[in-house]
Amino acid sequence: MAHRDGVVLSGDQRGEGIPVVLLHGLTATRRYVVMGSRSLDRSGHRVIEYDARGHGRSSPALRPAEYGYDHLVADLEAVMDEADADRAVLAGASMGAHTALRFGLERPERVVALAVITPAHDPAGADDPAALARWDALAEGLRNDGVEGFLEAYGEPAVDERWRTTVLQVLRQRLSEHCHPEAVADAMQAVPRSTPFGSFEQLGAIDVPAVIIASRDESDPGHPLAVARRCAAAMPRARLVVEAQGESPIAWQGGRVSSLIAEVASAAAREGLVR
Repeated sequence: MAHRDGVVLSGDQRGEGIPVVLLHGLTATRRYVVMGSRSLDRSGHRVIEYDARGHGRSSPALRPAEYGYDHLVADLEAVMDEADADRAVLAGASMGAHTALRFGLERPERVVALAVITPAHDPAGADDPAALARWDALAEGLRNDGVEGFLEAYGEPAVDERWRTTVLQVLRQRLSEHCHPEAVADAMQAVPRSTPFGSFEQLGAIDVPAVIIASRDESDPGHPLAVARRCAAAMPRARLVVEAQGESPIAWQGGRVSSLIAEVASAAAREGLVR
């Protein structure tokens, strides 16, 4: 566990070798990055994972607004300090991807490689009123009526029919894992109003081995493929990976995600970036 700003961050670590910090998305928990896969810690990596503030078993922020990326980045640094990980590979999904990118911009000396999984932040549309109103409705559904209230506000998933049952199952499962659902509701209103980076061009300063793991819009329209392409194009050493048309998203496959994380970790090791 790590402590910062009155918040207790629940986490664990396993394995030995290159440190890899896993960062999950908004409304998820630490399980939902590599989906329970153990291949990283069994292949020479020290996996450090934790629940973001207010999520999973971590305690809520002291105030409802304290879930923005400034707090998430400071929490990540506290976790790395507690784990005695001076430098690490960062692997984050959605909110976790944005946290990793912001950390890479602010603390470049502590990042040796990045796995950016389904990024969604587009600076041009960050303050879209319709998107913020939807997050507010989801938050109120969860706050007032729990998981069922969230799902009612969520409605029918806007994905290809073959993915709808899976999406609803995962939403129900991960929302049921939180000790403080009211804190998750607060985060759903604060995080979308926070800015991890101001432009895609800024990401050009992140000069480490990186992989951008995208999903196609028919399976995950909330994390547009176009955003992932922009991130990959901006970062000088990033490559984009996306599933073939009609296949299950790579981001849903913990083993494949773990292999891609291991590849960028190996690239960092070959370059002597890991101490």
